[in-house]
Amino acid sequence: MKKLLGYKPFHFLLFLVLGIGFQFYTDCWDFGIVTSLCALLFLLLFSYFLRKSRFFGLFIGFVFFLIGICILNNSDATKNYNYFEKHLTNTSNAILAIDKVLKPGNFHYKYVAEVLQIDHKKTTGSVLVNIEKDSVTSFFEIGDHILIKNKFIAIKESLNPYQFNYKNYLVKQGIHQQTYVTKEELLLLDQTSTSFLGFIAAFRLKIQQSLQHCGFSEDELAIMNALLLGQRQDISKELTANYSKAGAIHILAVSGLHVGIILWMFSFVLKPLERYKRGKGIKLALVLLFLWFFALLAGMSASVTRAVTMFSAIAIGQFFNKRNAIEQSLIFSMFLLLLLKPLFLFDVGFQLSYLAVFGIIWVQPVFYQLWKPKYYIIDKGWQLFTVSLAAQIGVLPLSLFYFHQFPGLFFVSNLLIIPFLGIILSTGIIVLVLSYYSPLPAFMVTIYGGIISVLNKTVVFIAKQEAFLFSDISFSAVKMFLLYLLIIAYFQFILKKNTKRFMLFLCLILVFQSVSFYEKYRTEIANQFIVFHKSRNSIVGNRIGASLKVYHNMDTLIHNQNVLKNYKVGENIKDLKYEKIPNFLQINNQVVLFIDTNGNYNIKGLQKPILVLRQSPKINLERLIKTLNPRMIIADGSNYKSYVSLWKASCLELHTSFWSTGEKGAYVLNN
Repeated sequence: MKKLLGYKPFHFLLFLVLGIGFQFYTDCWDFGIVTSLCALLFLLLFSYFLRKSRFFGLFIGFVFFLIGICILNNSDATKNYNYFEKHLTNTSNAILAIDKVLKPGNFHYKYVAEVLQIDHKKTTGSVLVNIEKDSVTSFFEIGDHILIKNKFIAIKESLNPYQFNYKNYLVKQGIHQQTYVTKEELLLLDQTSTSFLGFIAAFRLKIQQSLQHCGFSEDELAIMNALLLGQRQDISKELTANYSKAGAIHILAVSGLHVGIILWMFSFVLKPLERYKRGKGIKLALVLLFLWFFALLAGMSASVTRAVTMFSAIAIGQFFNKRNAIEQSLIFSMFLLLLLKPLFLFDVGFQLSYLAVFGIIWVQPVFYQLWKPKYYIIDKGWQLFTVSLAAQIGVLPLSLFYFHQFPGLFFVSNLLIIPFLGIILSTGIIVLVLSYYSPLPAFMVTIYGGIISVLNKTVVFIAKQEAFLFSDISFSAVKMFLLYLLIIAYFQFILKKNTKRFMLFLCLILVFQSVSFYEKYRTEIANQFIVFHKSRNSIVGNRIGASLKVYHNMDTLIHNQNVLKNYKVGENIKDLKYEKIPNFLQINNQVVLFIDTNGNYNIKGLQKPILVLRQSPKINLERLIKTLNPRMIIADGSNYKSYVSLWKASCLELHTSFWSTGEKGAYVLNN
């Protein structure tokens, strides 16, 4: 850690990260690329006169901070004059090029597409394309061009507290619009792509088709596509859930682990080249060539791109025999990726990958020194265990914050699965080549399919040990940050035991405990009334402290609703009780009246109640408002949209507050 802090590019990286984050959350810089370059040039010239000043380092840090701001601002397609949304009219036609094939939803095939043209105007920008399943008999491929009419809509915010914010996720991918179309509303212009990525996609498709004729089972094919070709669309939800519970979900996404194994494998195979003059250079060139071919074959996804960039930098650093080659190569690759794709900073996979590798670099040697086995096999097993433990420590706070769970058997998963992964990747290349050029021998299908089948069964067995899966852990961003500081302080103390470092560690423990007590106190004093948004159903919550009473009109499936699970974890709710929705509720001094299909609201003595309209009641809203003079009218997700539109117009005319959960999200009243 001390060497890292003394490494100047690491300081520049930190300022670059701060600049990207600052611009993303404040959007303070709104100047074009020319102005940005002029500002940076001026600062660089000014820094020349400060080169002997003690403030020179800080000033250079500010320059990189500004670079981070500028590159994020200029990578924002919405600020480009040619951004497609700026040229749309009600009658516009758009030509799209399919860039990425996503995992299908329940009702739609999903694609990311670039908007090439609006009417006769060339444009830029990406959109999410949703094509109705019933209307399409075949998939579109990367490079296909389609023509659609203007049906672009903004992506909605999440409608319930602590729900996964899909809009925010897509914004971080540079996507701000989506469209829903049927086959009748689109025209395929060009099935044969001439782009390089389109050629690679067609090559990958031919490999997938050849594998389908070999006799592998559905799950075996899905895992092969994920591990060898980077395509996870065909993995079932059940199998994905099992990998997640077993702490092995990272296996399914081609990332640093896969690329690291491939780098080691090819370095080993090509090692004899080092005996010849310039053999090391030829070996390096071949390794890099294959790594980037693998990245292309796997679709150049964010995880593949960063992994190949990272290990390419490591391979180059080791070629030049640089001291601390791995650490410096990681810093360089991260710096380069953020310069080219600043939005990578907000990609969860990007964060987890680098934190895992940094954990392995700095934490694993500490664990390994605790015990040095005499026997080779035991030593390799101990190395694998300490690497797995160090990587898990590196990602632990972030995993708790994002996923709210901790797989207790992660070390068992890694000890058993990583050897499988090495075999699958090394022999998988042979399987791909043989299946592409000739029918794959039956014995190879049996053996290779059997290995993948054993891998899946191992994962399922580990996933069933639910006593070791700690889930629904409430963990805030503040606690995540403090836990990282605690981990760093602890290992710094282990490396060099002194009073100063020990006191710092103790102080951080006290701060972490204080934050935990404060969050617990806030939970205990909270008092909320919530009308959740649930399509075709009604779910209402009355929360007092760490207890939540749920009123609903559903059957036993209420216990499995993600709407409630997300809220429970986010607010650290300990106790849930379920009841059917009553006619009215008394929430402190506020009366809440529920009006359903019966349309009964003739209750005397009500003063400015909150009205919750559910199940599309046939009522005269104007008469109801004049009778009850409600404080607020809420329409939940169980109502027809046409009814909600009429109610909204009536409330606007009568100057009555109206809230539609389908439009504004869940209604939350803090008491």
